[in-house]
Amino acid sequence: MIETSGRIVAVVGLGYVGCVSAACLAKLGHRVIGVDRDLHKVNSVNRGASPFYEPGLEELVADGARNGRLSATSSMEEAVREADSALLCVGTPSGSNGDISLEQLRRVCAEIAPLLEGRKEPLTIAIRSTVFPGTCEQVARPALNHHRLARVVSNPEFLREGTAVKDFFEPSLLVVGGDDEEAMRAIAALYDGLPVSACLTTLRTAEMIKYACNAFHAVKIAFANEIGSVAARLGVDGNEVMDVLCRDVKLNVSPAYLRPGFAFGGSCLPKDLRAITYRSVRLDVELPLLESVLPSNQTHLRRAIDAALALGDEPIGVYGLAFKENTDDLRESPVVTLIEQLLAKGRTVRIYDPHLKIEEIYGSNKQFAMASLPHIERLMAADLASLLRDSRRLIVTQRPAAADGEALRASGLPMLDLNRVACA
Repeated sequence: MIETSGRIVAVVGLGYVGCVSAACLAKLGHRVIGVDRDLHKVNSVNRGASPFYEPGLEELVADGARNGRLSATSSMEEAVREADSALLCVGTPSGSNGDISLEQLRRVCAEIAPLLEGRKEPLTIAIRSTVFPGTCEQVARPALNHHRLARVVSNPEFLREGTAVKDFFEPSLLVVGGDDEEAMRAIAALYDGLPVSACLTTLRTAEMIKYACNAFHAVKIAFANEIGSVAARLGVDGNEVMDVLCRDVKLNVSPAYLRPGFAFGGSCLPKDLRAITYRSVRLDVELPLLESVLPSNQTHLRRAIDAALALGDEPIGVYGLAFKENTDDLRESPVVTLIEQLLAKGRTVRIYDPHLKIEEIYGSNKQFAMASLPHIERLMAADLASLLRDSRRLIVTQRPAAADGEALRASGLPMLDLNRVACA
């Protein structure tokens, strides 16, 4: 294990996250003082014992207590008196309505606030607890009385119970968010020596990343279970299905598709989702996650339509008509639905798609286009220059080639880029 030159770190809260963080930071060479109201946890750490079972933690606590790098106290003043930074690892349990309780976070911030008065140097306060975006700004800072010596950052943890020590020393992610670069880098430096590069971002982004990760993990588990349930009913080995699925690291286990933007469409995803949910009903297998995907997509499309209508009554140019770039496939394109709604509300619309010539499409592709937009030929612009000349507002629905992107930006027209930013 690589050991670093030490800093003095207070870790507030000696539960699963706090105690693991404290013991591991001590192993990295820092002087760590844990603080907790629970005397059992305090006494356990001071005698070199873990207050709960977590693989590998007992040895780390014993080693830290023995070499003097790890200690614990019930006194907040003692913990933060000489500390360079304080990691807040207090609980944020669910309330009866599903929201999280921030009572403990408010309390510890309120305890720290008066202790800042006697300090000469700032105290960098990192929120490790899982909190909703805006909490550092709206809860932590006010509870600290917006003290000039309190530098608040977000440093969410990604530790799984049962593998928390391993996760700390072999991190998948290190995130520090804030608006004070010196404070952010100070917290990131606590983890020097670990095989990870810090992602430095804003407070709210850091807070949101934690929720995005946990929600994605939950969706992955539910997805695997639903696919496994259908597979089992059909006499198929669900584990083999998922093992092979995970071999695709280009589209499946990858950043592919994980980009906020426009709704999905095309001839595959909607059709196949309808098919698996239809068949599962007849197999008497409930798939609530998969059954929710198409309604979720429709809700997202509705948000985009509302944003498009909010552009006003001036002529609107739409860049892209196919369901994605580099194709002329119009089947179930969400852009067609978007344009239908704009026309229904009396908007003047012009369309340009660099890969689409209406006179050249045929079969089901043409049938879909003509059924949805019977006067589509009159709406199509011959080229990008014509689209820009006839428009006062732009909607971009697919990623443009470099030259088109430059022309769109250079036009100076107000632009709603559905490809880059999901509508709120």
